Amino acid sequence: MASNSVFLLMVSGQIESAEFPEFDDVYCRYCFTHGQDWLITSGLEEGITQVTKKSQDEKQRFVWNFPIDITFKSTNPSGWPQIVVHAYGPDVFGTDVVRGYGNCHVPITPGRHKLKIPMFVPESSSAFQKLTSWFLGRRPEYIDPRVVAQGEGREVTRVRSQGFLTLSFNVVMKDMKKLGYDILPSDISHAAIVESVGPAPTSSEA
Repeated sequence: MASNSVFLLMVSGQIESAEFPEFDDVYCRYCFTHGQDWLITSGLEEGITQVTKKSQDEKQRFVWNFPIDITFKSTNPSGWPQIVVHAYGPDVFGTDVVRGYGNCHVPITPGRHKLKIPMFVPESSSAFQKLTSWFLGRRPEYIDPRVVAQGEGREVTRVRSQGFLTLSFNVVMKDMKKLGYDILPSDISHAAIVESVGPAPTSSEA
């Protein structure tokens, strides 16, 4: 692979906080997913935060401020990296169950970004299965969390919105303009942070 045909994407930031008002004692896992042309040159592809309790103020947030640091290289933007986050916490029986899944693409412009992404959980396909899973302490969850970042098969999954999670990114790109990709320069003249909320997950069933 010729060096002049490769660009770099450097991502640092934090899993800052989450909002799950109904729960307490929550931790979060994350992993990156990307296309076949992408390679990780440094940093961690996945990780797990500490367990935290929600704040006692009116915001009732779970605060982690857990660092993210990873560098990719690729030959084209197809398969742009996404981060998948999934939160867990104990149920009434003390068993860790999923509290929410969410995902977003790494921002496609350099600079500092702050994203608030909606979280969701899979639902049982029937009332009987829902009751059975509650008694057995086995709630519906994905075998591979990376399926959250894929479109195939998602249309037959019943899900329910549950909370939000806030991520911050510092994005640096190298050599993209040399390959003919037009990107906006980072605005370092002021400290404004781009904030956005992703679309809420849709719920459907087969």
